[in-house]
Amino acid sequence: MTTFDHLAYIGLGSNLNHPISQIQQALQALHYLPDTRLLTQSSLYRSTPLGPANQPDYINAVAKLQTRLPPVTLLSHLQAIETQQGRIRTGERWGPRTLDLDILLYDLQQSQDPILTLPHPELQHRNFVIYPLYECDPELILPTGQPLQELIQNTSGEGLERIKNEE
Repeated sequence: MTTFDHLAYIGLGSNLNHPISQIQQALQALHYLPDTRLLTQSSLYRSTPLGPANQPDYINAVAKLQTRLPPVTLLSHLQAIETQQGRIRTGERWGPRTLDLDILLYDLQQSQDPILTLPHPELQHRNFVIYPLYECDPELILPTGQPLQELIQNTSGEGLERIKNEE
């Protein structure tokens, strides 16, 4: 039996090319990552977009993984999934995309590496991450020592709608 040493939480988002299908396909792809096991996934959530207003709503979710992959290797695999699903990086911040996969947390690691900042720098400010993360692990303690339960109590659900996992 393989031992998986690390817990990672992945944020998923899409607002182009059938977003619900994009998220479902990405969740399936997470099953096939090497040395990784998908433990649980949240419901899907519809959220209003950040950034440019002339784009469709997003579909978001969170997946909890157990992995032996180092964080940067995991990120490389996630970016490969994004590319396979048609993501084109235009450099536009918060613009529309077929798929966005972010490492939100990797154990309790904190780093300011130019390739990967942990925890995700906007995690605490995004209800479309906090609510599905809470659904995956309500007892989670963030690397800052703050309980996720405390964070969700102080986070508005405005602009966020839990939806059924079907298109």
